[in-house]
Amino acid sequence: MSAGRVVLWRHARTGHNASGRLQGQIDIDLDEVGLWQARTSAQALAATFSPTAVVSSDLTRARTTAGLLADRTGRTVTTDPRLRERSFGRWEGLTGEEIAATWPVEYDAWRRGADLVGVGAETRSDVARRTAGSIREHAAAYGPADTLVVVSHGAAITLAVTALLDLSVEGWRGLVGLDNAHWATLRPSGDDVPPWRLTGYNLGPRDTVEDWNAGPTH
Repeated sequence: MSAGRVVLWRHARTGHNASGRLQGQIDIDLDEVGLWQARTSAQALAATFSPTAVVSSDLTRARTTAGLLADRTGRTVTTDPRLRERSFGRWEGLTGEEIAATWPVEYDAWRRGADLVGVGAETRSDVARRTAGSIREHAAAYGPADTLVVVSHGAAITLAVTALLDLSVEGWRGLVGLDNAHWATLRPSGDDVPPWRLTGYNLGPRDTVEDWNAGPTH
């Protein structure tokens, strides 16, 4: 038994997103544009999917995003720390330029696809294991007619999707990160392999505005 649809929704924008800083597990809330993004996407999600349940990372930016959908749908938010963003260790809070200045070799290797070593970061496989495990567990509590919305983070969602599709989290780089307040959709494939099918990726209401990161135009 599993939810008939799982929607993986990335949190809306924060000040660190706007300034290009690596957040990881730093607990920061949405900025003004992020609140608007979350409200706009929550309206679209509620109208499109009528969610049965909402589960969220326990980090504030995800909980705030999830709460706006819960307010619209009359659902409550269940939090799960396994849905947190990947920990980037000593790189958290820094821009790419700042990281490259202090760790040029490690940063170059990371940009070329290598895992992070020596900076206190989680490995890709560890993040994929905890996030995909959480999604499987929560989805198993619902049935084919249900839609589960899971609110998480950019790297966490990318790695979870990769694992749910039975692809190599160490070597496969076929997905870019979701835009803020955008989502991916998956359906269980029954006895087929892999057990989940990706039915949509980086979906959202962005086409309703000229610039998603500029905020409301009025």
